[in-house]
Amino acid sequence: MFHSCVRKIQFFTQITLLSTVLFSAHAVFAQASAGAEPAVAILDQVNINEADAETIADVLVGVGTSRATAIVEYRDLHGRFSNLEQLMEVKGIGEATVLDNSEKIRFE
Repeated sequence: MFHSCVRKIQFFTQITLLSTVLFSAHAVFAQASAGAEPAVAILDQVNINEADAETIADVLVGVGTSRATAIVEYRDLHGRFSNLEQLMEVKGIGEATVLDNSEKIRFE
């Protein structure tokens, strides 16, 4: 009886996870097909010129809330980023962070 309960729980957990993934994918593709820019994060990339600090922190490796906030504040003060090197001007963002995330950062 215990094993049958465990199997049922595993089954429902898998169904819940699958439906969450499918719903999320549907929402992203629906926005994209409607011509709208998805909520800035697409899979594992982020538009550094449009994203809020929370999204930046969620997508970039080694970038927490405080560094992500610094990126947004720098962008608000100095304008849009046009290349990876500009990100290194943000306090707390060094070459290693930029290199670790170079494939995740979009500018448009």
